This record gives sequence, structure tokens and C-alpha cells, in this order.
Amino acid sequence: MTDDLQNPRHEESGAFCVAALYHFASFARFESVREPLDTLCKAQGVRGTLLLAHEGINGTIAGTDTGIATVLAYLRAQPEFASLEHKESRASKMPFVRMKVKLKKEIVTMGVEDIDPNKIVGTYVDPKDWNALISDPDTIVIDTRNDYETAIGIFRGAVDPNTKTFREFPDWVKNNPGLHNKPKIAMYCTGGIRCEKATAFMKQQGFEEVYHLKGGILKYQENVPEEESLWDGACFVFDERVSVTHGLKEGAHQLCHACRTPITPEELTSPYYEAGVSCSHCYETRTEEDRDRYRQRQKQIALAKQRGERHIGS
Repeated sequence: MTDDLQNPRHEESGAFCVAALYHFASFARFESVREPLDTLCKAQGVRGTLLLAHEGINGTIAGTDTGIATVLAYLRAQPEFASLEHKESRASKMPFVRMKVKLKKEIVTMGVEDIDPNKIVGTYVDPKDWNALISDPDTIVIDTRNDYETAIGIFRGAVDPNTKTFREFPDWVKNNPGLHNKPKIAMYCTGGIRCEKATAFMKQQGFEEVYHLKGGILKYQENVPEEESLWDGACFVFDERVSVTHGLKEGAHQLCHACRTPITPEELTSPYYEAGVSCSHCYETRTEEDRDRYRQRQKQIALAKQRGERHIGS
């Protein structure tokens, strides 16, 4: 761990850089890159998760500006990732517990064979042009994210598939023939990666005019002024910030560590809410034995905090 990450004043300054990235490429040597990449990230005090597969790289990492820049430079030095793009935001505290570099079959799991965004994909739409597209009455707007993500924010007028996982999306499309009723399909997700496969799948299914938001919700929130925005709510992110809002500012949501659902400040006042144990979303689906087990975990987290340590399950 670097001194920057140990310095509490560094955390209070909000100077942690969070980089979200993905890149599809033919990456046959992905297994050999795992160890040197993991070593570099840890040496730079960078934390988060990076997924490597034959089809490319995906993940989010956080650290000092220097640490993130060093890791990104290493990635772009790989011929497969020379044109890698990333999106940056800030965090007031380190939003990840540890660093993980994982080998995967897919960098985003859709479970459909022969989907290659390098060969077929929808038309990218710049954030500045997105409002015009989704306001067009000839356009169906589809949110490709999962239900716990759409619950806290969505584009105005978008269709919510209410999927639990991205694997459910292809079946949802096949079971909704009404999607053919309008000529244009506009799709979006958090950072853009799910739409790479989702739009490729839609094209494969015979949809002709398929568009997706370049850079996803994060790029939209970064570039489109709030007064012009058609986005309602906050955007769920897969780190301890839980959500971000316009300008990529940290949102007010917290995560229920029993069911991993984002909860609002209002939901914290629910009689069903107990930190680390339950919330109004999961109280009825958990047993008292479950809650007792979660309480024991919370005690261990509190003891670790008293010792100045961080419990791995927090």
C-alpha cells in the first residue's frame, strides 16, 4: 500500500481518481498479462477489478492520479489496447477494498455465442446528440442494465426490461415482438460495454437502425448540463460510492450489505433498515437466522474499525 492511500488527508481531499474502461480486441495472450498487470497495479496502490479475456479488457480501478496514469500507460503500451479509452470520475474515499485481475471467458457476460462487437455493432451516438435521438417519436429507448440499477435512475421514456442479469436480455428481446414497431432502437448502459454486445445482438436479430450512447450514462452525466438532461435520478456504480449524479458527483445512496441493493436516504429511516443486516427491500426475504449471521459480521467489521483495520467483508 502506498503512502498516498494511507494518508487520511489524501482521502478527505477527494483526490482519488476512478477510471472505468473497456476495450474489445483479439487478445489471445490475455493469460500472460494477468500477473504483470496485477503486480503493477498493487505497486502503484491501485485497487479495483480488471477482467481479461480473449475478447479484451473491462473494469474499474481507483488510486492516485499518478497511479492510474501509470496503469493506463501500461495498458495502452499493449498493441491490442493502443486505442483504449477510459472515463474518469473522483471519489472522496478509496472506493475499493483490494485489487483483482481476473481471467474470464467474456469481459461482459451475455452468454450468446458468436457475438463479436469488432465485427458488428450499433451506431455510436455522442452524448450531445443523444437527447434528439431519444426524443424522436420513431425511437424505442432501451435500458440494458439490471433492475437494481434502473431502480435508482433511468432516461425519461426508456423501456426497462427488469432483468436480474445481462444473460436474461437476449430472451427478453425475443419475447418482445413490439420492439419491431418503430424503426429506431436506442440503447444505453452505465459505461457503454453492455451496449457493445446488446447492439451486436440486436443487429444479429434483424434490427437495422440500432444506436447506442457512446461512453454510456457516465459520459452523458459528465458532458450534458443538468438543465438540459433527460436523465432522471442517479447512476448506480459498482464501487463503494454506490451512485453518481450529474457532473459525476458522488450520490446519496448507500448499499444494503445484506442484499446489495442501493438504498436512498429516505429508506434509511425505514423500521426494516439495520446497517449491514436488512433493509425494506430484503427484510421479508431473509430469515432471522440470516439476520443474526449478518449482525455477527457487522460486529467483526466494527471491531476491525476500532483497531484501525478494514474488515474484508465491509
